[in-house]
Amino acid sequence: MASFDTSQDGLADEHRLIVAAQQGDRLAFAQLVERYWDRLYRWLYRLTRDQHTAEDLVQESFLKAFAGLKKFQAGTNFRAWLFCIAHNNYANQCRASAHRRQPLPEDVPDSQYGPLEEAISAELLQDLGRAIQRLPTEFRAALLLRVEEGLSFRQIAEVLDLTEETARWRVFKARQKLLSLLAPRREQRSEARSPRAEDKKQADF
Repeated sequence: MASFDTSQDGLADEHRLIVAAQQGDRLAFAQLVERYWDRLYRWLYRLTRDQHTAEDLVQESFLKAFAGLKKFQAGTNFRAWLFCIAHNNYANQCRASAHRRQPLPEDVPDSQYGPLEEAISAELLQDLGRAIQRLPTEFRAALLLRVEEGLSFRQIAEVLDLTEETARWRVFKARQKLLSLLAPRREQRSEARSPRAEDKKQADF
């Protein structure tokens, strides 16, 4: 998939593709799909926790985007508009039926730490993934748009059909809940890194 370019040149190129697609250029729309497919899929996968459901929603979202492309106002935020379509599809899917649950794949990057530190780092990453999945859907959706997609609170509000104040509050509450979920684990790890108080006393003698 093509890399995502948020530079001025990248946005200008995106505007050109949108205008061309609105005029019936299928190849231009295909390039827009190429540009956003991975990002949209990743976000929907984090919401649905199911690969096939996320893929279906991405496909449906792009089909609806294509159908409504002429209504889109070129020069406004295409990404927010596209994510809004995807969120509406997700909400409709939730209302229609209970979707399957599937844990996130947890890829642990290489590190320069020793075996103990590396295991702790891997466990922290796994904890974070599990904690995010335990967030209520409305908090998880807002947090991932903020952290992974880099959307402003105004754009998040547009995507989720909220006020900007509510979008900001949901991201704040999501982070707060994450900290409360992860804090006990961090404390346990701190104890694992250091010897017990009794061991310290024995070491002093």
